[in-house]
Amino acid sequence: MSENPTNPQHPFAPRPADFPAQRPESDLERFLGGSPGAVLARLVVLSLIVGFFLVWLDIRPGEVLSGLQRIVERFWAAGFDAVREIAAYLAAGAAIVVPVWLVLRLLSLKPRGQKN
Repeated sequence: MSENPTNPQHPFAPRPADFPAQRPESDLERFLGGSPGAVLARLVVLSLIVGFFLVWLDIRPGEVLSGLQRIVERFWAAGFDAVREIAAYLAAGAAIVVPVWLVLRLLSLKPRGQKN
């Protein structure tokens, strides 16, 4: 292997040709998380797998939707007491989590001009 004194790059470092060509993503592709065809194919396969297990467990889509409707009706009938209780837990946890997260984010910041 010959050494190139003008390019002191590691011999196993990836070259630009090693990476696939990146085409700019459209807003739709960014929203979907990939090309529409690939996302549709993944959703079809995942739907088949989940549908197989739901039918195997004798759970029908109508039962799932009616169960969601009953949950909403129970929350409404409870006068949103459960929502208020969850909000209290959320506020108590956020009083600890948010300041710790903020301190960790501030400590992880690098000064401007520093590359590494």
